[in-house]
Parts: sequence; C-alpha cells; structure tokens
Amino acid sequence: MAYKKFRFYIIKPSKYDDDGYVIRYWKGVLPANTLACLYGLTKDVKDRGVLGKDLKWEIDLCDDTVQRPPYEKVIRHAKDKDTKTLVCLAGVQSNQFPRAKDIALKFRNAGVEVMIGGFHVSGVMSTLPELTPELKKLKDAGVTLVAGEGEGGHWETMLRDALSDRLQPVYNFLNDLPDLADAPIPEVLPGMMQRYALSHYGTFDCGRGCPFGCSFCTVINVQGRKMRYRSVDKILAKIRENYHKHRIKSYFFTDDNFCRNKNWEAIMDGLIEMREKDNMPIHYMMQIDTQSHKVPRFVEKAGRSGCQQAFIGMESLNEENLIAVQKTQNKTGEFRDLVNAYHSVGVVTHLSYIIGFPFDTVESVKKDVDRLVSLGSGQTSFFMMTPLPGAMDFKSVIERKMIRDADLNNYDTFHETHRHARMNPGKWLESYEDAWRKFYSVENMKKILRNIGREPYWGVFFNFIWYKNGFEVEGGHPMIHGFIRFKGRLERRSGFPVEGRREYFRRRINDVRCVIKGWWKLVKELEEVWLGTRARRPDDQKLATVLESMPDRHWREMSIDQLKEVYRRAGLESPAGWKLWLSRVNIFRDNITPTRRAFALFWAHEGEKFRHTQFLRVNYLKMMFALIQETALIIMFIHGLLTCGHIGGRDS
Repeated sequence: MAYKKFRFYIIKPSKYDDDGYVIRYWKGVLPANTLACLYGLTKDVKDRGVLGKDLKWEIDLCDDTVQRPPYEKVIRHAKDKDTKTLVCLAGVQSNQFPRAKDIALKFRNAGVEVMIGGFHVSGVMSTLPELTPELKKLKDAGVTLVAGEGEGGHWETMLRDALSDRLQPVYNFLNDLPDLADAPIPEVLPGMMQRYALSHYGTFDCGRGCPFGCSFCTVINVQGRKMRYRSVDKILAKIRENYHKHRIKSYFFTDDNFCRNKNWEAIMDGLIEMREKDNMPIHYMMQIDTQSHKVPRFVEKAGRSGCQQAFIGMESLNEENLIAVQKTQNKTGEFRDLVNAYHSVGVVTHLSYIIGFPFDTVESVKKDVDRLVSLGSGQTSFFMMTPLPGAMDFKSVIERKMIRDADLNNYDTFHETHRHARMNPGKWLESYEDAWRKFYSVENMKKILRNIGREPYWGVFFNFIWYKNGFEVEGGHPMIHGFIRFKGRLERRSGFPVEGRREYFRRRINDVRCVIKGWWKLVKELEEVWLGTRARRPDDQKLATVLESMPDRHWREMSIDQLKEVYRRAGLESPAGWKLWLSRVNIFRDNITPTRRAFALFWAHEGEKFRHTQFLRVNYLKMMFALIQETALIIMFIHGLLTCGHIGGRDS
C-alpha cells in the first residue's frame, strides 16, 4: 500500500519507582541524546526524500521523564488508512525496560506498529546466545527488536521496511558498527528544551566506543572497543548553528571516553576559536578516563575550550577491586594528581564511584569513601555494582546461575540486584547511602566550595542542589531525577493495582508533605553551606573566620567590647562603638555571618521552653528579631541563587 503520510513517534521511556508509578517531573535535568540522534537521522531521511518525494512527514519526540506519551493521539492516527504510523521506543536501558514493555504492549494491543531498541536489547543480544523471556514476550506480541546503531543506512532500511509494511521481527546490526564520519549530526528541538531545568543545554556524542575492557561495562560489547568518530567540521558547524539559532551554549559530550577520540584536539581548538575569537560563551561537560591528564595538552586545552566538568571513571580506590574488574588502567596512587591537574585549569572533576565490587566490605567502603573525600573532587556520583545486560559480568552471572533479582526495574544502580559475597543484604545498600551522605555532607560541601575557586563556584553549588534533591528528597539516583514530581493515579506499572481516589490522594498528600519537609531541610543545609563559603570583602572574610571559631553565639548577641575583640583577633582596626551598635541592629547587615549554628541553638533553647510549658520565660522580642534575621538571610540566599551570587556587588 502506498501511504501519503508517515507519522513517526520516537519515545524515550522513563522507569517506575518502587511503588509502580512512572518517574516523571515538571522539569528534567538533561535531554536524552538518543532522541537528538534519532531525530537527526529521521530528519535526514525525510530531507533527502528517499522514501518518496511527495511523502508527508510528522515526527514527534517524547521524553517520558518530562511528558506523557501521546497514547490517544497515536492510536487515533493509526486508524488513518492513508497514513503509516510507527512508534519507536528508543534508548531503552535495562531499568527502563518494564516501563518500555508496558508502553509497547499498550500500543500493540491497539494495533500500532512498535520498534524497541537501546542498551537492554543490544546488551542481551551481544552477550547471550538467545533472547531472554522478556524479549521473547515482546517479539511474540509483534514488537520489532532492534540491536545496534541506526547510522550507516540502518535507520533508513528500517523506516523503508515500515513504510512498505514489511517490518522484520528482529534487526541485529551489532556486527555492522557504522562509520560516523558522514552520519547526520544529532538535532536539538528548541521546543523540547523548555522541558528541562537548563533550556540552553544540549547533548552530543562526538564519538563512540571505548578501547578498554572493564568487565562491568556494557559499552565495549554494544558499541565496540574500536573507536569511531563524527566529522569535526560537522560538529563545530552544528555547535555554531545551535548557538546562533537556539542560544544553546552548554553541552554534555556523551562520548564514553572523550580523551580517546582521535579528534579531541581539533574539536577543542575549534571551541577555543569560538570562545576567544568569536566571543561565543560555549561550555561543555565530558567523560574521560583516569589517564587523561597524561595526554599532552589535553588538560590545558580542556580549560581553554570551555570544559566546566570532567566526569571520570575512577570506580574504586581498592586496587584488588580494579584488578578483579579488569580496570587495570586505573592507578589509585595517581588519583590526587588527576584531580589537581583539572582543578588547576578551572575544570571541576566529577568522579564515578562504584560500591559493591568483589573485595568491598562495609569497613573497607567506609575507609575508601573517607579517602575519596580527601581527594578534593568537586563532585562524585555513587553507583551500586549491577550486572547489566551487555557487560561480561552479566554473562558470567547467567552462566554461573547466580541468584539475581528478576525485576529489571531494579537494575538502576541503586538497588541490590544480587547477593554480595562480603556484605550482607541491606548492609550493602546502607554503605551506598552512607557514601552519599558523607560526600554531600554540609562540611564536605563547604570544603569543596572553599577550594574550588570563584569561577566554578555557582556551577558546583547548583550541582549540589540537583544531587541533594535527587538523593535526599526524591530518594533515588540524581541522574534520573528532576524537579517537582508528577504522579498520575491511573498510569501505574502492569501488575500493580490502580489505587482508589481516596487512598491515592492520601498517599500523594503524604508524598507532598515529605517533599516539602525534605526541601526545607535542604534549604537550611544549603544556606549553611552558602554562609560559610560565599565571597566576601577581604576584611569581612577575616571577621567571618574568627566568628566561625565561636560557634555558640551570633555576632549580633555580642557586646560592643566583644565585637571589638573580634576585630582585634582578625587583625583589623575596630570601628567606633556607635557604628558597631548600628551594624548589630541592622537586619540586612549579615555579610560576616559564617554559620547558622547560633540560630539553631537559639531556636532549640526557646523550643525547650515551649515543650515544658514555660511560656513566661520565652523571650518573645528576641524570637521576633531572630525570625526577622532568619527571613533576611533566606531572602539573601535565594536572591544569591537567582542572580548567581551577585548580591550588592559583593558575592560572585
């Protein structure tokens, strides 16, 4: 049948939480690179007219983490006789597969053709001799399974087959990894960017593959150990185009190892020219290995070319673990030099750290995390060791018939998915959560911000907000969470009952209450971090340092003589007594407040009086003044966030 129109829907699925509800947010954090890649490929096929010059196209993208899939629209359009309708579930990871399966079957039950691809399908087919039961079920339901990449003509082949009503049950391109040099560049959709917290942020894969052989990694079997690269000219041209057309100025280069891209220097040189000659404020984040600082000129050019953050696969500080997982290129004795090298050029290090390797114990993890904190990295992401389909560890688990979690929804690196030989059930998870709390403690965040330098200060601070919100408020891994959770009553995982309205709203009210409580705790902690690290005038900083050594009292509570002593200890000449008195009663004069501990002690003390019904002993006037001070500080803090610290020209 000759179709006049092709309606193509590309959906990046989310995952379910432990209660079976879709994880979806008002604002996401990062757009999905898979959507950008597949949109670029689809647009290329459309623009070349290879499926028919008169064929009309409608290409719709959906990121399930920030928008509901258009079920009704797709099913309605699928009934148009002169229109071909196809749904592609793209970039499906193992923890997203249960969600992808439910979406796929909903469409298939309505007669809509569906394809599914991504790391789960590719991982299974690259490491196992036959399909797993969950993939067989989808195949039997008429869902097309796709393994491998879409470039190299593969995408065009599948779309042509779909338009000709001869879509195959399985497409396996794993042994035909495409050259990326002439491949279409990932495309950014400006309208979709508004669904993310940073609407000027895009993603880009400059190359694929990794030369190393880590046993826990899925990349080497899915994308290969042979490195493949996009055209430098196309990359730089697209970055220029995106900046001028869409004001996109920040990128996440999703290459698994950017420093092993043979074109890294040419790309960086192009970015340097944009920044230094064309005055284009381009920034980016990259993923690299622990030996990258030894590559000549790499670190220096990373700093000049606008790299703000380097995500580094450190994984462990235990040499036995690194040997066991075949990550012998990592040398623990070099890690401090690695961190210092990047920080010296203004690039913040973001370390990847895995808990649950073979030689980990509760005690060793605690010691290793203490060592990790001492390295002074700007950020760390923790993961639980998970045997993911596509990794050699997964193949080993299957071949040895080890006990593992059958629920793929838990394969998100923050659930225990198998029995650890040296950590009891529950203790492994506890060690993982303790690692998060240790690294993102108030004191360590203060330490990081004091040492990181003023230029990256607010970038790191906002990362703290993102990560503390994800782990402590949302209760999951920050990399899959956003801001302001949506949770629809009727959109629940198959096998979970739909809750009644009363039960559901009771649960949601409790959820909202917990979120508000979590956010209030988060605001107080981050305000404390800001108070202790914000930029001050040199004299104010000297005063704040002295005051921080006097934690039990707020400077406003001190006598004039005591304040003069603070100035003396700071090596400064004290103002006249009347000026000190005026500054003490001025509620907006808080530039030297280094900590909120004195406030906390005051409220705890007054709260005790209320609890013991000693109402006549309460200092209501002082409470009112303290409340005004607290409010003023909160306003200054929020204003600082909104203006990136430029408060009265003092913070930066």
